[in-house]
Amino acid sequence: MKTIIFVHGMFQNPKSWTKWIEFFSERGYNCLAPAWPYHEGEPSALRANAPDGLGNLSLDEVVTTVERLVLEQETKPIVIGHSVGGLVVQLLANRGYLEAGVAINSVAPNAMLDFDWSFFKNSAVIANPLKGDEPIYMDLETFKTAFANTLSDEEVAIAYEQFATHDSRNVLRDCMGGSGKIDLSLSHPPLLLLAGEKDQIIPPTLVEKNAKAYEDEGGVISFKEFAGRSHFICGEPGWEEVASYTIEWLKTHEQPDTPVTALT
Repeated sequence: MKTIIFVHGMFQNPKSWTKWIEFFSERGYNCLAPAWPYHEGEPSALRANAPDGLGNLSLDEVVTTVERLVLEQETKPIVIGHSVGGLVVQLLANRGYLEAGVAINSVAPNAMLDFDWSFFKNSAVIANPLKGDEPIYMDLETFKTAFANTLSDEEVAIAYEQFATHDSRNVLRDCMGGSGKIDLSLSHPPLLLLAGEKDQIIPPTLVEKNAKAYEDEGGVISFKEFAGRSHFICGEPGWEEVASYTIEWLKTHEQPDTPVTALT
């Protein structure tokens, strides 16, 4: 039985993967979904009382949390990540730890940018250096306009209540620095990069640019854009189409089981 590790992004926690875990478990996968530090528990409780230390959370701490779980597996797992979780997928793939990786609406490595107004606006709000280590608090209006902009008001309210969390500005800042760098010339496992046409946070043009930046001509790197989807692509209506596409791609590029070991 192959293992899939699901990695959530900012303003979410493992609860955001509930439907995906059920979907892939029913199809024979062993599914794990670790929480980032300070992200354990019910999203509503985390919003009501932001954990002490949340604002100091770094990308390296997030990556280390997932990396430890990856290295505990007997064979290389598949890792599926969303947003910053997508960058985590790319970082761990670059270290040779994965059988395959799926990065959904991924924050791009190497400080890669896109000339899209929504991208710059949302990134600037989150990374605002004037806010220091103060957490960024996700409110309903921001969730509606930036995160889940394709949903109706009723759907947004339900999704916000069930899944939204506050987060650390430092995680995104780190994504744009040294912690978010990878060597795009190295060989890599099969990678699938997925994008949402209406994403206000990570535009599809940036995801495509990310995919095209890989230099290993012998490596599998696939890109797929889903029409009408927002940054909330894994939870909005029609998520099953995205999950089905993902599982079919994984079957097509299935690799032999290989022991996972730390690089020295």
